[in-house]
Amino acid sequence: MTMSCGEATIRLLARYGVDTVFGIPGVHTLDFCSGLGENSSIQHIQVRNEQGAGFMAEGYARATGKPAVALVISGPGVTNAATAMGQSWADSLPVLLLSAEAASDTLGKGWGVLHEVTEQKAVTAPLTALSATAHKPDDVPELLAQAFSIFSSARPRPVHLSIPTDVQSARTDGDWAPVKLPGRPHPDPHQVAQAAGLLADAKRPLIMVGGGACEAACEIQQLCEQLNAIVISSTAGKGIVPDDHPLSLGGATVRPEVHRMVPTADVVVAIGTEISETDSFVERLDIRGKLIRIDLDPRKINDLYPADVGIVADAAATVAALLEALNELTPSANRKDNEALVTNIRNQIKRQLSPSEQQHCRLLAGLRDCIPDDTILAGDVCQLVYTGAFAMPVQHPRSWFYPAGYCTLGAALPNAIGAMRALPDRPVVVLVGDGGFMFTVQELITAAELKLPLPVVLWDNGGLKQIRDDMSRGGFPRVGVDGINPDFSLLARSMHCHAEEPASMTDFQRAVQTALSSDRPTLITVHEDSTWLL
Repeated sequence: MTMSCGEATIRLLARYGVDTVFGIPGVHTLDFCSGLGENSSIQHIQVRNEQGAGFMAEGYARATGKPAVALVISGPGVTNAATAMGQSWADSLPVLLLSAEAASDTLGKGWGVLHEVTEQKAVTAPLTALSATAHKPDDVPELLAQAFSIFSSARPRPVHLSIPTDVQSARTDGDWAPVKLPGRPHPDPHQVAQAAGLLADAKRPLIMVGGGACEAACEIQQLCEQLNAIVISSTAGKGIVPDDHPLSLGGATVRPEVHRMVPTADVVVAIGTEISETDSFVERLDIRGKLIRIDLDPRKINDLYPADVGIVADAAATVAALLEALNELTPSANRKDNEALVTNIRNQIKRQLSPSEQQHCRLLAGLRDCIPDDTILAGDVCQLVYTGAFAMPVQHPRSWFYPAGYCTLGAALPNAIGAMRALPDRPVVVLVGDGGFMFTVQELITAAELKLPLPVVLWDNGGLKQIRDDMSRGGFPRVGVDGINPDFSLLARSMHCHAEEPASMTDFQRAVQTALSSDRPTLITVHEDSTWLL
C-alpha cells in the first residue's frame, strides 16, 4: 500500500514517540493532515497563531525534556513560529518545526507563488541546530533521524524541516522505521578525578546549575549535601535542588547580594548552564575560584568563562562519577558554614525589596500556600515573574518556566497549554503581565476548547512598567509604554473562560483553587497597588 509522503512523515513521527502536534492547517499542509485523521495516534491541537504553535511545542518540551512538534504552513507559518524557535534555541529545547514549502520547481526563483520565501531554510538556520529541505520523499527519514539524534545525544536545540508541496504529495510505501538513537557522552575518568580533587580541597565550593542539569537533580542534591556547597540556579535550573533547601539560593543569581557572594567561592562547578548574562543580568560574574564546567556543548567549556576542568558529557552520569570519586577522598577540614551564609543572604534580599517586589512577594506567597508542590508555574516576561525567579519557592525541576534567555513576551499561556497536553495530571498556573498577555491572548480560545483547568494570573500594572521604570531611571522620555488595556474579564468571558478580580488574598486563593478544578481556564486579574497587597 502506498501513501503520500506527508502521511508517511506523520506515521514516522509517531514511531519516534510523538503524540501531539500543534498547528493550523493550510492549503500547503493537507498531505500532512491526511496522516492526522481519526486513526492516527497523534493528536493535532488547533492553535490560533503559528507563534502559539511554536510556544506550545516549547512548553511541552520544557515540561518533559522530550521532543515536541509544531506543524505549520510555508512562508508566514514559518516566520510566525520563528520567535518560538529563537526561544527554544536560547533555552536548549528539543522542538521540531515541521513546515510546508512551495513546490520544488519554484524554489529560489522569485515567481511570487503562494507563501513564497526564496530560501526558507535560511530563515530559521540561525535559530536551529539543523534547518533543511527534503527534496524527495526518501530525504525525510534521513533528516528526521538527524533531528532525533540531535535531541537525544547533543545539546537539544530546535530543528526545522521543510517539505515542499510536491514532495509531500509524492507517493511512497511509507515503510520508514525510526533509527536507534545515540546516547549522551559519558565523562572522561581522568577529568572526573581532576574535578573531584579540586572539590575535595575546597573550603567554600559553589554549584551553579542550569536547564541542562534537570535530569541530574538527585545526584546534584547529593553532591550539594556531601560538599556542603551553596547552589544557585539559572531560571531554567530552578527546583533542581529545592529552593527551600538550606543550601539553595534558587534563582537568586540575578540579585546583587548573590553577585557579592560568588567571588568568595574557591571552587565553582557549573553544570548544564551557560552562565549567561540573562541569568544574572550583569555583564560578567566575578568568578575567582577554580572553575569546573560540565556541559553537552563543547563550545561552552572555554567561552566567556574558561574552565580549569571542562567535561563534555551527560550531567547525571558526570555527577554520579564525581560522587563516587569524592567518596575515595578526604574532604577539607575547614569547610565553611554555608547554611548560615545562605540564611544571611536570603535575609539581605528581603530587606532590599522594592515596594513593587514586596507586593509580588505577598501575592506569590499566597499562591504558593494554595497550590500543590508539583504545580508547574508558566511565567511570562513581566515584573511579577522577575521577582518570582528568586522569591517563589519551587521544589522540582522543570516546574518554573521563564523565558529569560530570548526574553520574548507572550510565551506563558501557550507554554502552559503545551505543558498540560504533555502532563495532564500536573497542575499548571500561568503568571503573565498585562502587556505580554496581549501577544498571545487568542490562545485562550485554544485552552477553552481543550477544557483546561488553567488559572491565568494576570498582573496588571497599567502598561509596560519595566520599560517605564527604566525610562524614568535613565532620564529618557516616556514613549510607548502607557497604552490602554481592554476589559480583561470581559475579554476572557468572550473567549468562553471564567474571570475573577479578587478583592482580598482569600478571594485570590479561592479563585486559584476553584480554577484548578474547573472545566475551562480562569483569568484572575490582580492590580498592582491593590489595598490587599500593600
